[in-house]
Amino acid sequence: MLELKDLHGGYGKITILNGVSFRIPRGTITTIIGPNGAGKSTVFKAVFGLLNVTSGQVLLEGRDVTRRTPRQMLAEGVSYVPQGRNIVPQLSVYHNLELGGITAPDQAGNRRRIETVMDQFPMLREFRHRKAIELSGGQQKQLEVARALLLDPKLILIDEPSIGLSPNLVQEVFSTLRRMRDRGVTILMVEQNAKAALAMSDYGLVLELGQTRMHDEAAKLLADPRVGQLFLGGHVDMTPAAHAG
Repeated sequence: MLELKDLHGGYGKITILNGVSFRIPRGTITTIIGPNGAGKSTVFKAVFGLLNVTSGQVLLEGRDVTRRTPRQMLAEGVSYVPQGRNIVPQLSVYHNLELGGITAPDQAGNRRRIETVMDQFPMLREFRHRKAIELSGGQQKQLEVARALLLDPKLILIDEPSIGLSPNLVQEVFSTLRRMRDRGVTILMVEQNAKAALAMSDYGLVLELGQTRMHDEAAKLLADPRVGQLFLGGHVDMTPAAHAG
């Protein structure tokens, strides 16, 4: 579905990604974990055309989409839910959904897609006239995800969906993501709540210093003692030499 090949890039003269390579299958959830500064969110921005890629490739279903603009990536079927709140607090739930599909050329079709999304998220239909600011944190995150679905994406990039949420709300959001996966949407997620995220994912990636250190089934990463050290925030040397013999 999505493949990165030896991707390098960053901001201006500052290089953050130093050869990131991985492939994620269609219809799965893959979580990117790693220490602060590893380049996790930067990967999303590189894929979505929000920073300078100096070398390497981004492939979507085998096609080279490196250096496409965000608008072009949306047209390719990729949606991006950045970290933090990305809704208009004083607008109603329904008006926020309308904004989510504002770039769609067929606005009549957009209204039909809103109805479909509200079928998938009954809470949004129930609170369609309520201001977004009146929703709980978990409900606001569901609204953000629902907006991302309005363009019928093949792939959703979602950055820190659990940030600022209670444990119960985190599970609510994760359940939403699993339902999306079960409908065929591919999800690539960055998440600091690594244990909970890997527990609900199909695959996991460990990034460190802008490089892919590990890429495996999520259950195997959870059982790996080196990943356990990462949960504690320490530096982990995952080079082959460090673990030889």
